[in-house]
Amino acid sequence: MSKVIRGYPELSDRSRGWLRYLYRKATTDDNWDKNGSPHPHWDAVSNEPTSSWHRMDLRGSSYAIPLMSDTTPAWREVYGKVLDELLHRHTSYWAAKDWLDQIGNDPRRANYQESWYGLIPRHLRGEYDVPGWTANGVEPWGLQMDPIGADGNLFFKGWFLMMLGFYLYVTGDEKWNEPFDMVRDGENTFTWSHTTIADHLSLQWSRTAEGCQ
Repeated sequence: MSKVIRGYPELSDRSRGWLRYLYRKATTDDNWDKNGSPHPHWDAVSNEPTSSWHRMDLRGSSYAIPLMSDTTPAWREVYGKVLDELLHRHTSYWAAKDWLDQIGNDPRRANYQESWYGLIPRHLRGEYDVPGWTANGVEPWGLQMDPIGADGNLFFKGWFLMMLGFYLYVTGDEKWNEPFDMVRDGENTFTWSHTTIADHLSLQWSRTAEGCQ
């Protein structure tokens, strides 16, 4: 157990254990590009059908870091390393796999497991995609392979922007405000930065009275 100096803010034993786990999880090598696959410790099973994607574990793993950093700011190098690793994975193919692979309406929608139909208006049973199916390519936008630039896919870019904000808040480092590539799959490679994502999302909201989708 680490030594505690009384009179100074500290993390609980449980919080330090969680930080130790997050650091080990984030720094274990894997490859989220299309020709690779995430390490099995990244959860893509829980909360199906709405959240059973590896990216959801990246987002969930980020929440505690700024809170811990407020308590022990001297450890910001460790906190920054965890967030940097999470963000790098979020730029990869596997983070956007649902948007890149779920093209058009879900061909399974007439044969969902019964519990999923509780998420769908009763009169549209068999004719409506379950929440969680991203349906890239449907009207009114058509096929848009850039998960950030797309008119839809708000939850992808919104949570990514939140995580970018966490990194800047914790570290003060403008690293992610330099241009970086998203997806990195040949012609499906898209260049963004923290600021350009924020500006793009702001523009989408301002020009659409009902907000993004």
